[in-house]
Amino acid sequence: MQTIKFNRLNLSNEDFLLDMGCGEGRHSIGAHISTEANILGFDLSFKDLKIAKERLNDFDTSQIETICQFASANIISIPISDSSLDAVICSEVLEHVDSPEESIKELIRVLKPGGVLALSVPRYLPELICWKLSKEYSQTPGGHVRIFKHKQLKDLGIMNGLKYSSFHWAHGLHSPYWWLQCLLWNSRESSKIIKIYHKFLVWDLMKQPLITRILELILTPFIGKSLVMYFKKPN
Repeated sequence: MQTIKFNRLNLSNEDFLLDMGCGEGRHSIGAHISTEANILGFDLSFKDLKIAKERLNDFDTSQIETICQFASANIISIPISDSSLDAVICSEVLEHVDSPEESIKELIRVLKPGGVLALSVPRYLPELICWKLSKEYSQTPGGHVRIFKHKQLKDLGIMNGLKYSSFHWAHGLHSPYWWLQCLLWNSRESSKIIKIYHKFLVWDLMKQPLITRILELILTPFIGKSLVMYFKKPN
């Protein structure tokens, strides 16, 4: 399940793609399998990086000639030279960081002129509902510390010299799951309805039946959980 659409990254054979804040590796592994780019997945969490490496090993990548490597790094101090990468993904990260401005400047620094930066954050209205349903949701250590409006995310890129390309929403089926989590915050670990909905999402991910694909298309414009934007670094 990808939030970012790889076909909008303008990747060519053996390009280098950074997945900054890769978490457990869903975009890194997905890009490694479905593109011909070299993938770097960076994150602060050693636990998540361990899971990402284990998940990568679950796939047969013996016929893939490019690399997919994971390492620990901070978004405000990326250990890569200036203008080195052909594309950068930063998915569901900026809502966590202390300074989105400092973070995006570093993402732009490592991106080549002409390269694509893909950003995704929780969409304003679905996220606002989560905050209203549960104070704990936004106060959990390591949790979300801000909500982005559409214009705020767009301006963040443009004001730092990027050229705005396009946007889309994602994950219309996921917002109700998080609303249930927030509504039943204190009992979410044992809630039967949350467990049932989670099984439904896993079933959708694994089987991708026509009925859920249609539901996703219908719901995403209204309650899609994520806002995704694409920018280009000027030549």
